[in-house]
Amino acid sequence: MASTQDEQNNKSTNRALEPDLDIPNQPGLEFAQFAAGCFWGVELAFQRLEGVVKTEVGYSQGHVDNPNYKLVCTGSTNHAEVVRVQFDPTVCPYTNLLSLFWARHNPTTLNRQGGDVGTQYRSGIYYYNETQAQLAKESLEEKQKEYKDKRIVTEILPAKTFYRAEEYHQQYLEKGGGRGNKQSAAKGCNDPIRCYG
Repeated sequence: MASTQDEQNNKSTNRALEPDLDIPNQPGLEFAQFAAGCFWGVELAFQRLEGVVKTEVGYSQGHVDNPNYKLVCTGSTNHAEVVRVQFDPTVCPYTNLLSLFWARHNPTTLNRQGGDVGTQYRSGIYYYNETQAQLAKESLEEKQKEYKDKRIVTEILPAKTFYRAEEYHQQYLEKGGGRGNKQSAAKGCNDPIRCYG
């Protein structure tokens, strides 16, 4: 009995397990949070979407307070690499974000996208309200029809505390990545997204 009580006490005092209570920069904007593999390419895709006002990459859904990239990559914190999007729902309905999310990755591969393997690369939709939760579940059911023989492994959970990743990760591909080859984040840009370290 004591160990169960200790676990409950730890959960209630662990900031990492609490809801994301940040507030968007401007009235009328909403947050959304997605995990779809390496956050660099996912962020650039969302940057290009009309109605997206701001993107940040970071870590969420883990159990360690204030993690860093090196620690997350060990797989010991259970964090996912996520993109937190601020969007204007009058210009970009949440369903537009969901469509981009599904198009951007393979939701049937557990804890991996291409050559990136580990729990931080899992597929996830992390919602901020019940409307987002419902739309996410409906979109998963619809998407599953396209994958007749494969099961979608995307988790749909409440958004937990968002930990902003190190500054060099922010808008990484737009800034040129490790090779200095800048990629356009212009709204509506359809250039192929090349992900590189």
